[in-house]
Amino acid sequence: MGMIRSVGLVLHPARDCSPVMRLICQWAAGHGAEVLGLPGEIGRIGENITEVAPADLAGRTDLIVSLGGDGTMLRAMRLSSARQTPVLGVNLGRLGFLAEVDPPDLADALGAIDAHRFTTEARSGLRAAVLQGADARDMADQAGAPGPTTLAFNDVAMIRVPGHPVCLVQLHVEGHPFVRYGADAVVVATPTGSTAYSFSAGGPIVSPSAEGLLVTPVAPHSAFNRALFLSAGEKLALEILPGSGELGVEADGQLTGYLRPGDVMELTVLAGAARVVRLGRTTFYQRAQRRLRLTGTVEAELT
Repeated sequence: MGMIRSVGLVLHPARDCSPVMRLICQWAAGHGAEVLGLPGEIGRIGENITEVAPADLAGRTDLIVSLGGDGTMLRAMRLSSARQTPVLGVNLGRLGFLAEVDPPDLADALGAIDAHRFTTEARSGLRAAVLQGADARDMADQAGAPGPTTLAFNDVAMIRVPGHPVCLVQLHVEGHPFVRYGADAVVVATPTGSTAYSFSAGGPIVSPSAEGLLVTPVAPHSAFNRALFLSAGEKLALEILPGSGELGVEADGQLTGYLRPGDVMELTVLAGAARVVRLGRTTFYQRAQRRLRLTGTVEAELT
């Protein structure tokens, strides 16, 4: 018996996914599988598609297929995390780090997954909880319930609101103050997100098989301007210091709220929060080499 009895689709908000969606629907019809879509997206998929709420997608499907780029893939991973449902990324447009197949290879990929000829790559998530004002005063004894929480798979960034003073942040590691950053933004990234915002700010590439948190200041104004990598088990909290401007908080590039002096954000690694389908066609380093154009040698570039 095949693995895929139901497949959920997550669509890029703007790109034309219709040829790929037709292929998936035809494949599903031929294999007795159900196709599920999200509210607002099922009208783009086709007829007789089952609508399912975002919170229920992971529990109702054997496979989630992301049609788009890395942003769509990250959204699919967040939707999958409740059950760690495998996520297959289909690349539409620019080459990304997370997608596994291009549209011409999709039928073969579905067949391989249905026959259990695939592996999954565990990706850690990042949970951010905000403690505001008085709730954040005592960093050593936080018995109260945390504030609103956010799940990200790339990064959580605290960004200076235009027109406001710079971001002033104190990093607390294991409950103790460690270092202060003054910067336009401070990015806390997973290994998955090391090649995104953090990389553009000068941070290192981190293998996705590593576990931990990468903290990178963006356009730093402070004397200490280096990135910091913490192990997955170390507790990290970022305290917004007096004199800091108001900060916007982005999770995987989506604005989720604002922070002000006195607020504290706690960040926790969620190991294996999502599973990405791999068919053994490329490695992370091959994808990074192509995406970042890491070709040739220094000697060749100088001649």
